[in-house]
Amino acid sequence: MTPPASPLTPHALRGELRGNEPMSKHVSWRAGGVVDRAYRPADLDDLRAFLRTLAPEEPVYFVGLGSNLLVRDGGLRGTVIFTHWAFREIALGDVAENEGGIRVDAGVASPKVARFAAMHGLVGAEFLAGIPGTIGGALAMNAGCYGGETWNIVRKVVTVDHSGELHERSPAQYRIGYRTVVKRCNQIASVASAAAMKRRTGVEEWFVSAVLALPRGDGEDSRRQVKDLLSRRIASQPLGEPNAGSVFRNPPGTYAAKLIEDCGLKGRAVGGALISPKHANFIVNTGDARAADIEALIDLAQAAVKDKFGIELEREVRIVGEPQTQVREERGVRSEAQGPDQHEIPGGAQ
Repeated sequence: MTPPASPLTPHALRGELRGNEPMSKHVSWRAGGVVDRAYRPADLDDLRAFLRTLAPEEPVYFVGLGSNLLVRDGGLRGTVIFTHWAFREIALGDVAENEGGIRVDAGVASPKVARFAAMHGLVGAEFLAGIPGTIGGALAMNAGCYGGETWNIVRKVVTVDHSGELHERSPAQYRIGYRTVVKRCNQIASVASAAAMKRRTGVEEWFVSAVLALPRGDGEDSRRQVKDLLSRRIASQPLGEPNAGSVFRNPPGTYAAKLIEDCGLKGRAVGGALISPKHANFIVNTGDARAADIEALIDLAQAAVKDKFGIELEREVRIVGEPQTQVREERGVRSEAQGPDQHEIPGGAQ
């Protein structure tokens, strides 16, 4: 996590640059359009060098496992940077007498961090086993589940800005809330990895690594908890089909899944996208879903819950890119358990 001292120049690039890269290959929904440019850096030095080659106005997106990201069918203007292949280091490091530290790169999968902590007798990171994305994405949105939240265990982070400069920051430099992380300076959103948002005016930064502080405890009990959480995920979530995890944040005092189910939307489909019969806050790709199909179901769930309960569901997933403008065959909205010509909703599928 120590920032490199030597400056880099564009000719030092060692990563892989691709044009018109299908984002359906890189997001967990396995749907969506192409991005103008995609870069897979070799390491942190290479990432910094590449960022310096980009125009200041170039839209940049950091993507890890793409586990909470939807790219519209019309594609994405700008450059995507994939972090999962290069930023995968994880190691122990002391932070205090009664605590252990974990130094972890942004591209490391969250469940791997949970297992690593448990194997080394550090407790409090078990909830990360229930988060499907990378640590970078977890930092960007304060991901959490089963009573835990990412920033509760963060001691410090390292970020990189659009000019390739590194910054070491503490939690006090962010406003942190439920599924929300905002850098206090200039009120610029700090976004990274699986859920990077479009560039805003100002100095944008992305997470590249973090130090987590965890108390020492019973590693065997922690490993049991991790195993139990993974079993609960398998039992309650449609992990066998492409999905992006929870689509909506839970409103105060209730659960998004319950609201959607109470609206009778379990099993509702648009084209190849389906509100999972197993968990109503999951939308799955049954095989040939377009991003437009998935977004139509998101809009449908929001409208139904608003109409029935007066509650505005907030998306947990990020939607970026442009809609496909060419004329296409309309797809009907139907219930999986009923005929294809029932429950039609005009304009539900774009």
